[in-house]
Amino acid sequence: MTAEQQRENVRTACMELAPIAMQHQVVISHGNGPQVGLLALEAAAYETQSHLAPYPLDVLGAQTQGMIGYLVELELGTLLPFDQPIATLLTMIEVDPHDAAFADPTKFIGPVYEAAQADAIAKEKGWRFKQDGAYLRRVVPSPKPTRIFELRQIEGLLNHGCVVVCAGGGGIPTFYEEGRRLTGVEAVIDKDLATSLLARELHADWFVMATDVDAVYLDWGQPTQRAIARAHPEALTALLPQFPAGSMRPKVEAACEFARATGNSAGIGALTSVDEMLAGGGGTIVTPAIDGIECRES
Repeated sequence: MTAEQQRENVRTACMELAPIAMQHQVVISHGNGPQVGLLALEAAAYETQSHLAPYPLDVLGAQTQGMIGYLVELELGTLLPFDQPIATLLTMIEVDPHDAAFADPTKFIGPVYEAAQADAIAKEKGWRFKQDGAYLRRVVPSPKPTRIFELRQIEGLLNHGCVVVCAGGGGIPTFYEEGRRLTGVEAVIDKDLATSLLARELHADWFVMATDVDAVYLDWGQPTQRAIARAHPEALTALLPQFPAGSMRPKVEAACEFARATGNSAGIGALTSVDEMLAGGGGTIVTPAIDGIECRES
């Protein structure tokens, strides 16, 4: 989580994204789980030393949008033509304050812990933890996104030829209190669901989720596992319960929502295969153009 390591990770991503941005109109979103978790830890340490309340998650989310957006602009600005405009936009996204997610936190943030460490922190800070692979991680509420407040600004930037970095970390969760007072929410919106909403409202031709696996798999981790090559959104939606809630399920749900609403295709796959997915191959393509599910031969 050093600044140098984060910039190196962003550089790796931008080396794959820059050639695509030279050929297509591109909107970039990103996650922020590790970054917002680190800032939450720093804020909690500050609380211990100063007896002042730490910054809430919506404020920390805004900080990560600015930080990661800045790093993306640095690296893309190095790789794209000198006259290519790039803009990062702090993006507020409305949620329902009565969303059931507030009663059942599922969004992982921050580093991983051994059981004893997590138990001690839970007792000290009142945080909730859930299993993430072999370790435990803090979980916070992840309400569904319902509206992107800055949609018109994003469209305006696109109309001026900008590469737009927005809705980072799922956007800043907000809602209206009585009297139409806009306020932030102690939550983290899932980045994939937020970006799916963004892609639908922008009427995007493609929605691609670049991740660290090469495809969506059925029976993941079992001898019978197989990669999905292409899937109809309804067929894949029927299989949602078998995908892990904290990792692949939101991606599958987001892809199905986009493909169902727009009739266009969504891709889930490795960062290095984005160009292949845009060409209709590589990764997992969710599209209404086929029936059922087609798996890739191993």
